[in-house]
Amino acid sequence: MKKAALVSGASIAGLTMAYWLNRYGYKVTVVEISAGLKKGGSPIDIRAEAIDVAERMGIYEKIKAMSLETTIEFVNAENECIGTLNGLGKDESGRDIELHRNHLIEIIQESAGPDIEYLFSNSIQTINQDENTVTVTLKDGQTRNFDFLFGADGVHSSVRRLVFGNEENYNHFCGAYFAILNVDKNNERQNAGRMYNMPSKMAGISTKGNLILLFKSPKLIYDYSNASQHKQILNEKFSECGWQIPAILKTMTNSNELYFDEICQIKMSSWTKGRVALIGDAAHCSGFPTGMGSSLAMHGATLLADELKASNGDYQSAFSKYDTSLHPVVEAIQATVMHGLSFLVPDTEEAISSRNSMVS
Repeated sequence: MKKAALVSGASIAGLTMAYWLNRYGYKVTVVEISAGLKKGGSPIDIRAEAIDVAERMGIYEKIKAMSLETTIEFVNAENECIGTLNGLGKDESGRDIELHRNHLIEIIQESAGPDIEYLFSNSIQTINQDENTVTVTLKDGQTRNFDFLFGADGVHSSVRRLVFGNEENYNHFCGAYFAILNVDKNNERQNAGRMYNMPSKMAGISTKGNLILLFKSPKLIYDYSNASQHKQILNEKFSECGWQIPAILKTMTNSNELYFDEICQIKMSSWTKGRVALIGDAAHCSGFPTGMGSSLAMHGATLLADELKASNGDYQSAFSKYDTSLHPVVEAIQATVMHGLSFLVPDTEEAISSRNSMVS
């Protein structure tokens, strides 16, 4: 009989895990709180070990065909270009790829095959496990049994909370907040994205017209699920700013699709407990200024699936090797977050000018 695996979260990590588990002979179920695959998000990068993963999955050429040739123009308050950057963070091999997140999600899901069960508009409410089984109760009232549960439900993971404890035990705030709104004007495309800085603040417009605001701040007390409060915070932080920020604020304030969150990292000594394992941001969010979250998600999920396949049923050994092998990689990437944040959001006018001189 096939072993049954539940993946919580139709994320990059979750769908990559589903792909490999299905290939390795598991009966795979994916539960996702959204009504379908999540759209939008800022463009993401596929780098390092994730390139090899994409090639193994047979999707490298597909994602390469969706690659974005992104140029960023740093502009002043008069919208004059004062510096240009091509291929931010890409290595010299030419194999790195930047693409829209939803394109990667769709490609991975399509490649995973039709045998996977998807439970959309659903979520895990309770988790109980013994030495043989993980039992979950779902929002729709179902109680289901699985051999393994993989939490791929993001930085605010419910699986992590239910199995490992409250988020504050693992969340490390990086001193900044961001807001993203995907406008996506169909085929309307600018030649370059634009970025405008003030001390400790940044505003950006992508080549597709998508909007981002980012600001450094001490820890704020707010309701993560309260969109009105998010908009109030943004208006307080950016209401006196120039460039095109008034128009950006107006668009964000009038939207129901705004995403607002802190920049943080998740740090855990172990990502596994019993028959439950965390992958992707739920396990080791690196913070988006590293540019490596999606690549880590693909690499980590693949590493764990490979270890399970090689373990011949000794899942405890597989989980241990996953923890031991991936932690040094994660720690090295997480160590770069403040450098990336300083580049995106310099603290002073002098630091902004210095950054701009590097790209002019």
